[in-house]
Amino acid sequence: MTEPLRTDIVPGPGGVMTDEVGVVTGDLTLQTEVAEGQVTVRVQYREADEWYTVTGGRAAIADPADAAAVHQIAVGLLNRPEG
Repeated sequence: MTEPLRTDIVPGPGGVMTDEVGVVTGDLTLQTEVAEGQVTVRVQYREADEWYTVTGGRAAIADPADAAAVHQIAVGLLNRPEG
């Protein structure tokens, strides 16, 4: 596994849907990680211990280096500090 990529985000009014707990809102940290040929995008409340999988945030990945592009796309889609 390569080092996870992390970015602090503030989602728009609808928050971020997760598999484990439904919608999360507020100040969040987005993490993209690669393990065993799969990329996973997770989110947590900033400074919390628990990570939640973003719904639809898993996919096969041929090259772990592509995780940076996946992470940037996820940040671009989910970070909406102005609403």
